[in-house]
Amino acid sequence: MNRFHRWYCRSDLWRQRAQGELVPWVLKGVDLGDELLEIGPGPGVTTDVLAAAAKRLTAVEIDPQLAESLQRRKRGSNVRVIQGDATRLPFPDGAFSGAVSFTMLHHVPSAALQDRLLAETRRVLRPGGVFAGSDSRTSLFFRAAHLFDTMVLVDPSSFAARLERAGFRNVDVKPVAEAFRFRAVA
Repeated sequence: MNRFHRWYCRSDLWRQRAQGELVPWVLKGVDLGDELLEIGPGPGVTTDVLAAAAKRLTAVEIDPQLAESLQRRKRGSNVRVIQGDATRLPFPDGAFSGAVSFTMLHHVPSAALQDRLLAETRRVLRPGGVFAGSDSRTSLFFRAAHLFDTMVLVDPSSFAARLERAGFRNVDVKPVAEAFRFRAVA
């Protein structure tokens, strides 16, 4: 992520939006079970919200500095932080009851790798486990925040089919003006 993006993802503005709007919107009515996987937590703003509601939470972050910082901050809690690549998850099949991903898929550098991440998420979910999340749609602010940064937009109109190809069922994708949420069952 570029410098502005790193600042914004740690800001009180983002924390308030994630806690007050994003996470509740994505997870309303969703049962994620007792063994939750968070993919791409970044600095951990959404991790903080999830940790309060989850029995056990494993967060996988590709950026070594972000993973180390989150690991230090969550030491001694119900959160385990793994520095790793979500396109090659280091977990056995069916290890998790639920999985989440908040506004990070566009940071995966290609559609093929995004699809690999979806397949890996499906693999590590137990049968009946829910994968829920969100991503951003394009806007002037979104594009400005991603200058000189990885930004591979996910088209919400084709995302359901991509989740189904990864092995998910009961897929629901709900777009709104600047974002979309998704839910799918393993």
